[in-house]
Amino acid sequence: MATSSEKQVMMVAVDESEHSAYALEWTLDHFFTPTPNPLFKLILVHARPSAISTIGFAGPGANNVLPIVDADLKRTAATVVEKAKELCIKKSVNDVEVEVIEGDARNVLCDAVDKHHASILVVGSHGYGAIKRAVLGSVSDYCAHHAHCTVMIVKKPKPKH
Repeated sequence: MATSSEKQVMMVAVDESEHSAYALEWTLDHFFTPTPNPLFKLILVHARPSAISTIGFAGPGANNVLPIVDADLKRTAATVVEKAKELCIKKSVNDVEVEVIEGDARNVLCDAVDKHHASILVVGSHGYGAIKRAVLGSVSDYCAHHAHCTVMIVKKPKPKH
């Protein structure tokens, strides 16, 4: 029987989107439940944007705004992590590690993969079209090309009409 330290690491990117929640739930359902001894150690990673990157300026008045924005980003991160942990508990997955790392999601995820020697990185797909993806940049696309592990992109099925 493999101990936790011998298990391969599966990392799941979590954010406030429903796509992220779906990807986490899908991963838990397919890899962690109802298995009493899953093959992977589960690590959830939330990339928290920096306050300065969120407001996009550092001019006059920024010092007044930055602490407010930073506090809001910390609250959002806490909410994201809490919801992810609740979903894990609901699925009877209690052995889970959570990290909140400040920075751009693309770099945060790829660095976390290297740090934890992850075998698989799971990311949700926001389902952007080509133009929106070109403008915003796709975290999943970036990770698929730059992460030093297998990247699984979980897409939420389109609702049937």
